[in-house]
Amino acid sequence: MRNRAGKHSKPASCGRAILLTCLFLIFFAGLCYALYPLITGAARVHEIRKVSQEFLVNSAASDAADEDRAGDTVVEQAAEDDDAEFPYPELLAAMRVYNEQIYAEGQSGLCDAWAYTEPSFDLTEYGIADDVIGVLTIPKISLEMPIYLGATYDHMSAGAAHLSQTSLPIGGENVNTVIAGHRGWSGAPYFLNLDKLDVGDEIMVTNLWETLTYRVCATKVIEPNDIDAVLIQPGRDMLTLITCHPYASGGRYRLVVYCERVDM
Repeated sequence: MRNRAGKHSKPASCGRAILLTCLFLIFFAGLCYALYPLITGAARVHEIRKVSQEFLVNSAASDAADEDRAGDTVVEQAAEDDDAEFPYPELLAAMRVYNEQIYAEGQSGLCDAWAYTEPSFDLTEYGIADDVIGVLTIPKISLEMPIYLGATYDHMSAGAAHLSQTSLPIGGENVNTVIAGHRGWSGAPYFLNLDKLDVGDEIMVTNLWETLTYRVCATKVIEPNDIDAVLIQPGRDMLTLITCHPYASGGRYRLVVYCERVDM
């Protein structure tokens, strides 16, 4: 009787063990599925901050971070000082020419959405290894992201992207730099909280030469193909941020945040 009972209990024990193993695997798979966005998001945020910090450390603007911003800009100081080590002068000159040219031509190159993607310059020709041209900083929403030239898929995945055929982020008269970002991507926020910005909030763009400060002056929701909404406004020095709206809508509309420079 005992042997017979023992023989019958062994398969039952094995069945329970298999069931518990299956339940554990299902639980573990569900946990991994739930945590995956958090893990990948944290990894992306870390990489974005790393790229941003490397740019800030290596930019000329970092050397003047403690100087009085009410004085001359880094660019003006370098122009006045013949002995100043002024990085990438040929690139800065070419970027100024580009901004003047697209304004004179009425941004005729903005004929379709594909015009946004092609980078305006090949930075490797100027000794820059990647396509990072600046860093976008928005204190209110704790955002710091590298700015890449050209709104390609890879650039949009890695940070914020400058839309080609709009003004390059160096400031000046008759400019409107348009920077796009995902409304959240792979668990990282990106431009997720852009709708929390109010008129008067400050936004900074650090390029290779100086840090430009802007202030939010208006927000607007537009159609995805509304090119007129992001054109240069004569006489103004502007920064325009753009992202999908509403959140998780598949890009039905675009949220636009208009900013005007305050440290000219």
